[in-house]
Amino acid sequence: MYRLASDCTRDEVVRKFVEPALELVMLDRALNDNDESNRERARLLFGEMYATAIAGDGTVGPDIVKLTVGGGLGGGAALLRLATLHLLSQLLPKELKFNARIYVDEGRYYRIAATGENAAGLMRLLAVSAPSAGGEYLSPKFNEFLKEARVEVRPGGIRLTPRGLVAADLTISEAGVAVKYNVYLRETDILLQFRSTDRSRVELAALLLKLAGVGAEVKREGDEGEWYVRATTDKLAAGREELRKALARVVKTARDNGWVDAGKAERWLEKLERGRMLMEGWPKYKVRLVEGALVVSFRSTNLDNIKQETQRFREMGLEEGRHFSVKMPKGGREGYVYILREGLAYAAWLSVYGSGRQRELAAKFVEYILRRAWEAGEEVYEKAREIVEERMSRGSLKLEGFEKKVEVDGREHVVKVVGGGAEFEKSRSGKTLLKIRIAAEVDGIRREYEITYSRRGRTNAVVGFATAKADGRETDAARLVAVIKALTGREPKVYRMKDGTIKIECYGGHLEGFMRYAELAYAIAKWLEETGRR
Repeated sequence: MYRLASDCTRDEVVRKFVEPALELVMLDRALNDNDESNRERARLLFGEMYATAIAGDGTVGPDIVKLTVGGGLGGGAALLRLATLHLLSQLLPKELKFNARIYVDEGRYYRIAATGENAAGLMRLLAVSAPSAGGEYLSPKFNEFLKEARVEVRPGGIRLTPRGLVAADLTISEAGVAVKYNVYLRETDILLQFRSTDRSRVELAALLLKLAGVGAEVKREGDEGEWYVRATTDKLAAGREELRKALARVVKTARDNGWVDAGKAERWLEKLERGRMLMEGWPKYKVRLVEGALVVSFRSTNLDNIKQETQRFREMGLEEGRHFSVKMPKGGREGYVYILREGLAYAAWLSVYGSGRQRELAAKFVEYILRRAWEAGEEVYEKAREIVEERMSRGSLKLEGFEKKVEVDGREHVVKVVGGGAEFEKSRSGKTLLKIRIAAEVDGIRREYEITYSRRGRTNAVVGFATAKADGRETDAARLVAVIKALTGREPKVYRMKDGTIKIECYGGHLEGFMRYAELAYAIAKWLEETGRR
């Protein structure tokens, strides 16, 4: 007890115990409170505090929410944290209840983790309670929460105001947290808004709108006016299906009651229905051909929308300047995100060979762009499909067991590949080289061949060299040429040097061919990325 009292005089220990202790008191009171607004407030406050702790000492993944507690008396602090989570679970609806466990690591470290379905339930609460500003999370760790969110949208109170304006209430909720918005059918558009003197409540309204697929910025009327968030027809039409259906119900009710012009109502309904054809969570990208080249772009005057798309591409693994370009909107003028051909091609490759989160984002993006290309016409779609399929074919074949007959200088060769691989190597000057090794039998003679790729010249061109060194250089060179042609479909150039050495030279097109093989694809793509000019 003396040791405990001594430890608790230190600030770091006090903080470690006091915060979860206060959370326990707050959650216990909420559990015994019949006022649902107080319960909701407790859930939000706890979610904000727990998410803040995770931002500093935690990890968030596709199926895990983990908080690490360490140092002196870490076990006791971890037990307190675990107790708060179990108490929180009792405050949640049945479909969101979860379980968390403590895992003991070396060095007096403890992990409090919710995994799988348990993590999904906790993420849904954290999706609406994690610290944010204007609907944007204050920690990139929290972006994993978004994909677990499942907002519910309910329209109600559809009415005609004394001024002859159609108004309605619309409630968006998630994880037991709800915000009621006002909807107005105006002369030229549909307006959805939430206003309050409490900025934190407006921030929550902006975040729930984001979870419903609509990006909107929190603003204020003057220096001391109300805070508000609002969105109009075009943004709302790009939202999730639940939101568009609820708004369509408001429009149909107003039309059927004769409160709005039937033609105007049909135009709004058409916009809301057209949004259904776009993939949920994606704004309306434009896909077209300009002088035969595929152009993929998204334009908006909304800064948050451009930032959101930029962040999405970075999470996907695309690099600004190499795969996409960005211009932020200023002074009411449009900004844009422009996807370069290489960006779409690399996204297609990531959709098959990227890491878990990268692969998921890239697959959705490629599917969406192909859908938009289809809507733009057959020629546009064929161009987009050609780019995607060419890059997705990378890594689709295996070196081992590959067999083919090819002709070199009028003579037919039988190529049987046994295996191979690729790795990086530093040159004397410090450049990163790519070594491709192929073990193959050509006309029954087995050899191991090596091709070294580097970047050269002012254009940073991709060039690969191999040398015929064995006895009988001419026949050895012919066999290597046969191997390269069989694997890539392209015959390399052959140079005979004065000293009798025979050099085989390959280019970027040969490297594209090598990328079709699973044993080589990842290393080649990584080398191209790392050695490309930035």
